[in-house]
Amino acid sequence: MDYQNQIINSIKDVLPAVVSIVVSKNLEDVTKELPFDPTTLNPYDRAMLEDKIAHTPRDENGRIKVGGGSGFLISSDGLILTNKHVMSEPHASYTVLVLNGKKYDTKLISYDQINDIALLKIEDKDLPTVKLGSSQDLELGQTVIAIGNALGEFANSVSTGVVSGLSRLITAMTDFKGNQERLRGLIQTDAAINPGNSGGPLINLKGEAIGINAAVIFGAQNIGFAIPIERAKKDLEDIKKFGHIRRPFVGVRYIILNKALQAHFRLPIDHGALILNEGVPGDRAIVPQSPADKAGLKEFDVITACNDKNITEEDTFEDHLSQHQVGDVLELKVFRGGKEISTNITLEEFAIPAPKLKAFNA
Repeated sequence: MDYQNQIINSIKDVLPAVVSIVVSKNLEDVTKELPFDPTTLNPYDRAMLEDKIAHTPRDENGRIKVGGGSGFLISSDGLILTNKHVMSEPHASYTVLVLNGKKYDTKLISYDQINDIALLKIEDKDLPTVKLGSSQDLELGQTVIAIGNALGEFANSVSTGVVSGLSRLITAMTDFKGNQERLRGLIQTDAAINPGNSGGPLINLKGEAIGINAAVIFGAQNIGFAIPIERAKKDLEDIKKFGHIRRPFVGVRYIILNKALQAHFRLPIDHGALILNEGVPGDRAIVPQSPADKAGLKEFDVITACNDKNITEEDTFEDHLSQHQVGDVLELKVFRGGKEISTNITLEEFAIPAPKLKAFNA
C-alpha cells in the first residue's frame, strides 16, 4: 500500500504542471502540403478527400488539428520543457493547454537540436511546477512514471514501469516526412510512451522529472525512451547565462566511412569522417573562417580520431562533439595524402536562430 501511495502521490504532485500542446494548421496550408494536387483527382476520390477533411478535428478558430504533444512547467512564470520535434511543423499554430483547461499563447525561447529539447514560455504567474531530479544514479528496475497527452488525444495519461536500460543510442524519426536524428544516452523504459507523450516528464517516486519522454520503437512491446534531465539542465544554464542554448561548432560537412564507402572512394582506411561537400552548386565542405578552416582542414581529409578515440559508424564525429563544450580544444588525427597527421581545433559557438511560432489567440 505504501508503494501504491507513493505512485499516486507523485502523480498528484506532478499532474497539474503537465501541459498538452496542440498543433493546428489552416486548411490552405494543409492542402498545399498534400503529396498530390487535389484538382487532379477523379470526382469520387475528391469527394472522399473533402469528406475526410470536413470530419477532421478543428480548434475554435477553425484550424485543422494536425498533431499534439506534451510538456511540463519548470518555473512558476511559465517556462516549459518539451521536445524540439513537437515544435517542428512549419506554418503551424501551437496552443498550450493546462490541467484546468486554460489555453495560452506560446513563445519559443530556444531549442537544442542535438538533444531534441525545446524551451517554451507562456505568460502567467504562480503556476505549478515539476521539480527537476537527476538521472545520474538511476538503477535498472527502478520504478518510473510517464505522463503526457497520449496520441495527442488523451490528455493527462499516466503509465508506470521500470528503467529497462541506460545510455541507449537510437535513430528516431522526427516527423512524418521521414526526417531522422540520432539520440544518445537515452533512458529506456517499459512505461507506455505513445505518440503525443513526447515532451512529457518521466518521473521517479519522489515526483521529480528524471527524463523527457521522446521516442518509441514501433512494432515492439513497451520499449520507450526518454532524454536524461541533465541535458535540459545544461540547456537551462546556457539560457540563464547566455540567453540561448549554445552548441559547439566545427564547420565541416562529412560522411562516415564504412567498408562500402572505402571501396567506392578507393581509400586504404574504412573508418573516420570523410570531409566532403554535398554536391550542390555553391556548397562548401568547409565553412570559411570556421574552426575547421582555422585548423587547416581540407576537403577529402578523413578525420580518423578525436582525442585518441576512433571515429566509426557506432561512435561518430557528432557523438564526440556532443560530449564537449564551446571553447574546448580537440586533438584530431587526420588522414591526408596517404599519411596521418595531427591537428588541434578549438570549438566555437554555433548560434541556432529560434524559428518564429504562430501564436494561438485564446
